[in-house]
Amino acid sequence: MLRVNEIKLPIDHPPQALEAALRARLGLEGAELVRFEVAKRAHDARRKTTILMVYNVDVEVTDEAAVLKRCKDDPKIGPTPDTRYRPVAQAPADLAERPLVIGAGPCGLFAGLILAEMGFKPIILERGKVVRERTKDTWGLWRRSELNPESNVQFGEGGAGTFSDGKLYSQIKDPRHLGRKVLTEFVQAGAPEEILTEAHPHIGTFRLVTMVESMRAKIEALGGEYRFQSRVTDLLVETAADGTRRVAGVRLHTGEEIAARHVVMALGHSSRDTFAMLLERGVFLEAKPFSLGFRIEHPQSWIDKARFGPFAGHKDLGAAAYSLSHHCSNGRTVYSFCMCPGGTVVAAASEPGRLVTNGMSQYSRNERNANAGIVVGVTPDKDYPGHPLAGVELQRRWEEAAFKAGGGTYAAPGQRVGDFLAGRPSQALGEVIPSYRPGVTPTDLSACLPDYAITAIREALPVFARQIAGFAADDAVLTGVETRTSSPVRITRGKDLQSLNTRGLFPAGEGAGYAGGILSAAVDGIKVAEAVALAITDH
Repeated sequence: MLRVNEIKLPIDHPPQALEAALRARLGLEGAELVRFEVAKRAHDARRKTTILMVYNVDVEVTDEAAVLKRCKDDPKIGPTPDTRYRPVAQAPADLAERPLVIGAGPCGLFAGLILAEMGFKPIILERGKVVRERTKDTWGLWRRSELNPESNVQFGEGGAGTFSDGKLYSQIKDPRHLGRKVLTEFVQAGAPEEILTEAHPHIGTFRLVTMVESMRAKIEALGGEYRFQSRVTDLLVETAADGTRRVAGVRLHTGEEIAARHVVMALGHSSRDTFAMLLERGVFLEAKPFSLGFRIEHPQSWIDKARFGPFAGHKDLGAAAYSLSHHCSNGRTVYSFCMCPGGTVVAAASEPGRLVTNGMSQYSRNERNANAGIVVGVTPDKDYPGHPLAGVELQRRWEEAAFKAGGGTYAAPGQRVGDFLAGRPSQALGEVIPSYRPGVTPTDLSACLPDYAITAIREALPVFARQIAGFAADDAVLTGVETRTSSPVRITRGKDLQSLNTRGLFPAGEGAGYAGGILSAAVDGIKVAEAVALAITDH
């Protein structure tokens, strides 16, 4: 088949318009066109009065060579890429030792799946609970202000991405089309088929729950094994006479030891106690940049109107999203992060006495408000030098400040944007009703982030308002704090994807500093699983 990219049509085009445009683009007549299917669909809303639908289409024709010759000057026409996944190895029949996967988030899930598909029968260790029990514990914080440190938005089957917008797109380079493998597995697990063709697919929390369960069942059917509520508290390391270090297994919080010479460390970005343990055991890790800030909320209708103009509410557009960035006069960059159309701001704490926010949407994206992180980049050299875990301590400092500012009950500190820009505390909230539960306490958010971050955000909000009308409206709401944008640590690995100084340890995913979001974490899980398989089979 041939791939034809960027066929643009008016948003309200009739169904037959796509075929007509395809025929015109390729110069096809009559039976020369055998069939076609949409490979990707997006919209172009840069001009709100003339929003366009943009299609990439796979087409079967009677004479590909003739079409390619005729269209040789069109760089957007060529053979359809082969996106099929091909395993890199197969487990030996006498497999003596099963690999371990630590963590059952998107990275651990796909590392486990790929290892299971290749016959390696992995053991997946997850400190939290199965996804439905975890969901109940998470609601305990949202409804009753009761935090379970081992079962929450951060810890448990499905990882932090389970309680998010469920975005399934990424900016990573993916020449092997591993992202397609991820999306295909998700569809087989119950996701809507449209995620295979939408340019910015998402799923939402409720669908993710059932998908995670389905994929667990598949891994178990292939010989994999899950062990929940199994927190890894120690890494067993053997050191040879020449100083070479090698993984020998792990120790659980129960005292049980599991021998293994190949361990995938698919931690989430909030596994702070595990970071500390790895550092103590001599594993090389280093501080890395991340971002911190607030969540901002507006009525979704405001964002729809600002982005889509007269087409706001159109069935083919859905709830509008945005992406914003501003380089400030103090040298900091402020940008929108994890934008959730038609979603809610959620309590995402994992440690007592500390408060964290995140954003979440359901598949329908039909809640009243839009929300996004408005965050400021921070770096080890400038903001937390001198220790690999200094970024963790920076996060904790401001999470504790937010907990105190909210009243010490897991209510979040909040502030009207107008008050924030004016430098005065909010006494009450206005037209925009915040969605965060268990509640929002009006206050002064300037005590919840470093001065440089407050200064930068105050500069950026009016700039963003020039791009999205109403963005800096007085009654828009800021809720604090957003600190878990990415891991503050990188468990550095080499080209073979193993730890720089501990053979057999494969750092993976977002917690290890090699991914950001569901899709990129899942793709990294595939790559690491392949590296484990090749190491075991000595390819």
